[in-house]
Amino acid sequence: MRHPEELLSAYADGELPQDKRREVEEHLKICEHCRRELEKLKKLEGIMGKIKVKDLEEELWRVYWKSVYNRIERGVGWILFSLGMIILLSWGGIELLKSVFSDTTIPLLVKIGVVSTVFGLVVLLVSVVRERIWISRDDKYSREVEK
Repeated sequence: MRHPEELLSAYADGELPQDKRREVEEHLKICEHCRRELEKLKKLEGIMGKIKVKDLEEELWRVYWKSVYNRIERGVGWILFSLGMIILLSWGGIELLKSVFSDTTIPLLVKIGVVSTVFGLVVLLVSVVRERIWISRDDKYSREVEK
């Protein structure tokens, strides 16, 4: 048997079938190199057995979940704010456009174009304002530049 180094870890853990275990034991009787490797593995297992994973304290979990909830709340808040602004500005645009629709001399295609333009501007305005607020909050360079 050549050096069964790939079997030594399983041997040390007691995971080898009986026939393979006997083969490794026979080899270990005559091979100093593999006995040293087995010693190293056992020493490593001893060290690893002493390592304990530190439990996170309740306070750390509370802080973690608080940050998760804050991010979720802010995301929902921005969605609701954007939706509210779109609704309010659209309502204002509709009121403004009522005068255009009440005029019977303006063609229907022009009225549709005006409505599309007003709604598009409302959506773009809300989107740009939201993006500027979002970027200025996270962009560390925007605070460093003097205007």
